[in-house]
Amino acid sequence: MMMLKTASRTSFIRTSFATGRYLSSKPVSLKERLAQLIPGEIEHVKAVRAEHGKKTFGPVVVDQLYGGMRGLPALIWDGSVLDPDEGIRFRGKTIPECQELLPKAPGGSEPLPEGLFWLLVTGEIPKQEQVVELSKEWAARSALPEFVEEILDRCPPTLHPMSQFSMAVTALNHNSAFAKAYQEGISKKDYWGPTFEDAMDLIAKLPNIAGRIYRNVFADGKLPAIDAEKDYSWNLSNLLGFGDNAGFVELMRLYLTIHSDHEGGNVSAHTGKLVGSALSDPFLAYAAALNGLAGPLHGLANQEVLLWLRKLQSQIGEEPSDEAIREYIWSTLKAGQVVPGYGHAVLRKTDPRYTAQREFALKHMPNDKMFKLVGQIYQLVPDILLEAGKAKNPWPNVDAHSGALLTHYGLTQMQYYTVLFGVSRAFGVAAQLIWDRALGAPLERPKSYSSDAINKIFAQKS
Repeated sequence: MMMLKTASRTSFIRTSFATGRYLSSKPVSLKERLAQLIPGEIEHVKAVRAEHGKKTFGPVVVDQLYGGMRGLPALIWDGSVLDPDEGIRFRGKTIPECQELLPKAPGGSEPLPEGLFWLLVTGEIPKQEQVVELSKEWAARSALPEFVEEILDRCPPTLHPMSQFSMAVTALNHNSAFAKAYQEGISKKDYWGPTFEDAMDLIAKLPNIAGRIYRNVFADGKLPAIDAEKDYSWNLSNLLGFGDNAGFVELMRLYLTIHSDHEGGNVSAHTGKLVGSALSDPFLAYAAALNGLAGPLHGLANQEVLLWLRKLQSQIGEEPSDEAIREYIWSTLKAGQVVPGYGHAVLRKTDPRYTAQREFALKHMPNDKMFKLVGQIYQLVPDILLEAGKAKNPWPNVDAHSGALLTHYGLTQMQYYTVLFGVSRAFGVAAQLIWDRALGAPLERPKSYSSDAINKIFAQKS
C-alpha cells in the first residue's frame, strides 16, 4: 500500500520532508516520523478504495478453498511483496538493495536490522544516526519483568524453546500499553500510539527472552547485560555467547534482516495480523504468530534441512561424490519424502534469501564442509526434482542454507533455530500491526463454506 504512488501522497511526503523535522539538525525519531506519515497514508488508502474498491481482484476457485487458500488475494500487507520470479521486496527494495542502502555497524558490511525495521514502518531508508538512536532505544526497553524471567527459569529444559518463547511473549501482555489505553477508552484514531509502544517493547525484549531460553536450556543460565552502545544483533549474539565472534554477529545482522518479513500470507504473519485484528495487543498477537512459526511446515523447516543433511553425511560420507548424492536424493523421493529446503508456495526461482546466505558463506566460510555440501546439492536437486515431476519450483528456499551457517559458527542446537526466526519475524508483524491500527483495519472475518454448501451452490448454477 505504501509503495503505490499518488499525487496527493507524494505531495504530502515532500511537504513533510521540506517543512517537518526530518531535515532538522536533530534526527527525527521513528515515532515522530510515523506520526508525520499517518495522515497522508490515511488519505492514500481512501483514494485507493474510492478508485478501486468495487473492482474484482482475481478469481476464486473451489480448489483454493480446499487447498489452504493458496494464492487467494485476501490481505493488505504493506511491508513486503513476494514476486514469484523476483523474490521478496521490502517496501519496494530487493535484498541486494537493502544490503547496499541500509546503514551498517562500524566495520560491518551487512545491513542493520534496525534500519530494516525503519524501512518497514516508514518506507524510507533511515540515516545512520537514526539507526544508532533506535539501537539505544531498544537497549533501554530491553529489560524483562522479573516474573517473566521467573517463568522462563522455571521451565524444564525439555520444554521446546518455541513453547517457552511463546509463553514469555504472552506474559509481556501484563504491561501492554495498548491494553491499558483501550481499557481507559482511547479514541480509535489514536490506537496506533500505544500499539507502537508495545511493538517497540516487544522487539526490544526478544533478545533477552531468546538469550535466557538458550542459556537455560543449553548453558549455565547466566546472561550478560545488554550493552546500550552496541547494536541489536551484537546484543543478541552476546546473549547467546557469540559476542566476540565478528563473523557470527555479521551473520545475525543478515539473518534478522532477510527473515524479517515475507508478505502477509505465511502462517506467522497472517496469524499475527488476524489476532491483532481482534484488538488483541501486539504481545498476544505475536505469541499466536510464534505458535504458527513453530510448525514443521513453517519455521521448523531449517531444522528439517539440517537433519536431512546430517543423515546424508552419516550414510554416504561428509564429502560424497555427485553420483552418491544423486542416489541419495532419489532414495528420499522414492520413499515418499521431500527434499527439505527445496520448493516454495509462491517462488518459482531460487530464493534471493538463499542467494544472500550463499554469498555470505562464500565470503566468510568458503572451505566449510557443510557449506560445500549445500552448494553441491544445489547443483543437483533442481534437475532431479524436475525429472521426477515433484515440484513446480525445484529451486532452494531460505531454509536450505541457514542451518549450515549457524552450525559453522558453533550454534549447533537445531531445536533452537526457530527462536532466531521468531526474533526476526517480529519486525514484519510488528510493523504491520502498527499500520493496521493507524489505518483502522477491521476485524478479519472471511466467509467459510461446508462441502455440502459448495455442492448446492453449483447445483443451483447448473
